[in-house]
Parts: sequence; C-alpha cells; structure tokens
Amino acid sequence: MYRSKNSFSNSNHQYRGSNQRGGNQRHFTRFSRGKQAAFDPSTLVKNAAPQQIQPTYVAKNKFASLSICGVLKQNILDHGFKDLTPIQDKIIPQILSGKDVIGLANTGTGKTAAFLIPLINNLYNQKTGKVLIMAPTRELAVQIDAEFKIFARGTGLFSSPCIGGASINRQIDSLKRNPNFVIGTPGRLIDLEKRRILNFHSFCVIVLDEVDRMFDMGFIHDMKYVIARLPAKRHSLFFSATLPSKLDGIVHSFLTNPVEIRVESQKAPATVNQDVVKINGQSKIDVLHNLLTKEGFDKVLIFGRTKHGLNKLDKNLFARGFKVATIHGNKTQSQRQKALKQFKDNFVQVLLATDIASRGLDIDDVTHVINFDLPQTYEDYIHRIGRTGRANKTGVALSFVE
Repeated sequence: MYRSKNSFSNSNHQYRGSNQRGGNQRHFTRFSRGKQAAFDPSTLVKNAAPQQIQPTYVAKNKFASLSICGVLKQNILDHGFKDLTPIQDKIIPQILSGKDVIGLANTGTGKTAAFLIPLINNLYNQKTGKVLIMAPTRELAVQIDAEFKIFARGTGLFSSPCIGGASINRQIDSLKRNPNFVIGTPGRLIDLEKRRILNFHSFCVIVLDEVDRMFDMGFIHDMKYVIARLPAKRHSLFFSATLPSKLDGIVHSFLTNPVEIRVESQKAPATVNQDVVKINGQSKIDVLHNLLTKEGFDKVLIFGRTKHGLNKLDKNLFARGFKVATIHGNKTQSQRQKALKQFKDNFVQVLLATDIASRGLDIDDVTHVINFDLPQTYEDYIHRIGRTGRANKTGVALSFVE
C-alpha cells in the first residue's frame, strides 16, 4: 500500500519524500548536446497538508440573488451549483454590467461558469449579440461547449463548436444556422473565416480563454489576426493564469478600460503529495508496472513528452494487462473524446497524455499523476499535478528521475 511518509522502496527503485516546501521556480536539470532544459521536481518534494487548506471562501453574492433570468437560475440549481467560487463571485457582476474584464485564475477555479453564466444571461435578455469564445485546445473548447449546453438549456440559445480534428462540413452546416455562441480553437476558426463561413466582425462579445497557454502554443499571430477583424465596439473578456509582460500588446489591443480580477491560488496544491521516483538505472516501464499494481493506484494520469513515446508505452502497458487509453495531437477528436470518457467513467485505470491534457480538463477522483517524462517548465509541472488533489481530496504526484 502506498505510504506518503518519508521513504518507500521496491525492486531497487526508491520513492522518497520529505517535508521540504516547494516554491523555487528556477531549478532545472539541463541535458547535454542541445536538448531543452527540463524542470527538476525533486526541488519541490513535499507532503500534502490537508489541514492547511484555506478556509471556505465566503461569497458576497449568491446565485439566487444574481440579476439573471429565472431559467438560468434553475439550470444552475439543477447542475448542483450552490456557492459561488471566488472568481465567479468577483467576475459575474462585472460581466453582467458589460465591463471588459481581465480574469487571472488557474484552471479548476470555476472560471468557465464565471463567464458563461453572465454571457448567456446578457444574450438571453438581448443586451448583447453573438459570442465568440477562443480556447487553446480542442479538449477545453469541447468542455466549454458542454458547460454551455447545461446552462443554456431551455433558453433557446445554441452553440457551434469549431475545432480541428472534427468534420469541418458539419461545422459549416452548424454555422449556417447562425448559432448564438461559437466556441473554437484558433486554427479552425481562422480556417472557417478564410472560407467566408465565419465573419469575426459579426460578434459583439469575444472571450479569449487561457491566453498564456495560447501564447505558449504559438497562437500569438492567430490571436492578433482575430482581434484585428473584430468590431471596434465589443465586449471583451480575457482569461489567463498569469499576465506576463509578453502579453501586454494583446491586452492593450483587445481590452478597453478593463477591470482586473485576480484570484490568488497556491502554486502547488496543498492537497497533493509531491514525490520523486528514483529509477537508478532500471527500466522505467518496469518501475511504472510495479507502481500501478499497488493498492490505491486506481485512476492514474501519466504524462509523457512525445506522441511516439506514449504510443509505445500504451502498447507495453496493454501487453502487461493494464486497461489504458491515450490522448495526444495525432489522435482524432473522436478518439480523444472516447479515451477521456473511458477514463472519467473508470473503464480504464490509466490515461496517457501529452501536455495537451494538462490544462482545462476537469476529471474527478484522479488518484495519481505520474510524470513519466519530466515537464519542460515549472508552470507545466503545476498544471500537470493540478489534475489530482481536487475538491479538497488528497492526491499524489510522482515524477520519474534518474
């Protein structure tokens, strides 16, 4: 059985913990011969401290008291939402009043509902026109669309998801119905615009979600392209985990007198045991096999660096009798959605993923995150391990190191 206290050893590999507090973002292990630097998580080894979880946030507002339509309130109630999260409490009133907003918050803070609820209300009450939401990954766009359908039920509003890897002809047919919300990834949205199926100038509201991630993924020119084709008079919302100076140009060209809402959160979740697994020259797959057979490794998300490496790991684990699914950029959208559903529904024990899955995915009860390959940056590390230890539950993050 897994033990979170100071040491664990099995089959000549060691899995060692300590009470060190992580926080240094500048510790890297540098590889030779021009390879990229990789983040060294051994500097952040720590035990979870559930007793140090911050007190429950006391919201100034309640869903019942918000100035939103009755059908939307009922959908929120049916969805099981009771109390507003900090980002929802602070941002919803600002969006309802039509102000441009900069929302600085990590994934898992409830930010999707924070912008969907007021935007659905404003459009339902005919205060605004069509809404365009741009997200960095297909998974996040699909997740936003799924939440939209929950909150918009019974309003007569409908959406069109426009993402790569899915049938563009179906998306064209959907857009011809003039949807109220268009939710998509940069490449597919621009493709549809260049085919003259989509007209960016027709949108009154624009949401850029996870802008720092879009920047990191090389979408800076795509963002500028879309912004340049929006109407000058618009309602603009900007969401990002951080606001580095490199995004100043986007902010100034996109927003008008914005209200900045910042939700402070710990860099590393207090509810996650962070540890390293020392390989000591052994086969990584053998070490992983031994871990996955231990009690408590019930729902394990494993991150790898390359698509080829994950495909090889998938075949190896399957041959060893593990139930496994894989998502990465070479998988079709239907394959990726099927893999996620199998993992969410506990049909498979293990989900293998590249960093495409490290942001924006809300998967319940992930017991362990394993960095089979080390992330490149501290930020990637934080987003990876944030897939476990959610909803005040304790999770485990393990990183393989030589």
